[in-house]
Amino acid sequence: MSRYRNTPKRTGAFVGGAILLAAAIAVSGPAAGHGPPGAHYDGHAAALGEPGDPKTVTRTMEVQGQEMKFVPATLTIRRGETVRFVFKNTGQLKHEMMIGTQKELNEHAALMEKHPEMEHDDPNGTQAEPGKSGEFVWKFTKSGQFFFGCLLPGHYQQGMKGSIVVR
Repeated sequence: MSRYRNTPKRTGAFVGGAILLAAAIAVSGPAAGHGPPGAHYDGHAAALGEPGDPKTVTRTMEVQGQEMKFVPATLTIRRGETVRFVFKNTGQLKHEMMIGTQKELNEHAALMEKHPEMEHDDPNGTQAEPGKSGEFVWKFTKSGQFFFGCLLPGHYQQGMKGSIVVR
């Protein structure tokens, strides 16, 4: 005889937990960068658009990260474009390129100051060691002025930021 029995109390708790988990997943919608094409995206940088499909890239833009600046520091993009960003770190320190609203970047930079060991795995940016490159693809579905920056501790505060104009 098994020492574990399927009592009604245990079975009910298991079924209830499974139902709650399924409901939470259904209500939360697709996770950032996940879900079927056309699914609503409300993750990082949602004010700009959504993670792009590499198969539908309409333009590739190269951005260099150097000590406390980006080259170029201003990007102009057409609404509806899916852009592959190739971020090349030509500096001597590790850098990253993260896109978002000014508020998002300010808040995230402040958080990075408090938690410098925090790693990123977001669809709206990439990191690169000195002499290396990283890339990400973004579909710009909204018009306006947006921003990008290196959120590693101290870099953003020292002016390592740029602007994106989506027309």
